[in-house]
Amino acid sequence: MKAPDENVLVVRRSLLDQLGNFHGLNFEPENYLAALLSRGNNFFFPRVQAENDPTYKQIIPYVLLAFENKGEQRLVAKGSIGIGGHMNETDESLFALDEQAYRAGVEREVNEEIKIDTQFEDRIVALLNDDTTEVGRVHLGIVHVFDLAQQKVEKREAMITNLAFLTRAELMARRESLESWSQICVDSLDRLLS
Repeated sequence: MKAPDENVLVVRRSLLDQLGNFHGLNFEPENYLAALLSRGNNFFFPRVQAENDPTYKQIIPYVLLAFENKGEQRLVAKGSIGIGGHMNETDESLFALDEQAYRAGVEREVNEEIKIDTQFEDRIVALLNDDTTEVGRVHLGIVHVFDLAQQKVEKREAMITNLAFLTRAELMARRESLESWSQICVDSLDRLLS
């Protein structure tokens, strides 16, 4: 677990408003990524302040693992199908470069939580915004799909209480027990995984 006084990557909400604010999933991430990942537009800000100030949006890579026709699920507290978290200052040098450098930061973040012992393709498929919850008001998700060659995934973080590949039908059956970002993703799973 990271210290609560870490500095995390943010953009100003006004940038999202300029680019075109939305609710739920936006399937045209290419219209946003260049601006969001531009070193002039993003910066590191104290997390303790960012968590309570909706004039900033914390950039959160949100990775869905997929193998053939199954989506990966992890159950933690309310339940999540996404892996990832805050980009912090240890990633600072990455954001002076490009999207490929950002992806390296994403892989580092994911590797803190799980071990992927297979080849995979990383696709950015959507952006996720949910201003209807207190947590959502201060976070902006970049939704990735890691298409795995094999189901070789192990947990590294103690908070992950269950790690299993589930079918779309199994995910839909558990929808109500999932946190809001996972519910939004499950509702559009076919489009996210296509």
